[in-house]
Amino acid sequence: MNYYNEKRDFIRMRVETAATFELDGQVYDAVCIDLSSTGLQIETDSTLQFSPGQALRVKIPSSHSKLQGLEADALVQRIETLDNGRISLGLEITSMR
Repeated sequence: MNYYNEKRDFIRMRVETAATFELDGQVYDAVCIDLSSTGLQIETDSTLQFSPGQALRVKIPSSHSKLQGLEADALVQRIETLDNGRISLGLEITSMR
């Protein structure tokens, strides 16, 4: 019997929810694909330019009035152009706000 061996220290949760990120004082729309305690993956428009180590501030709003949304500072770790023309970013969370 084969068991999956997770190679990460923290399991990623698939969330697929609306998000925004701030880059150079501008706010852009994104979709958060997955989230863990140390990072997240977002998809966004391909017209933007990113580089490894670039700092972003990411916000995921809460749909529940009694729960605060997530706001985090993050660094770009991985950049991938997707078949649909969008960009997938792997981000390392450096601090929560």
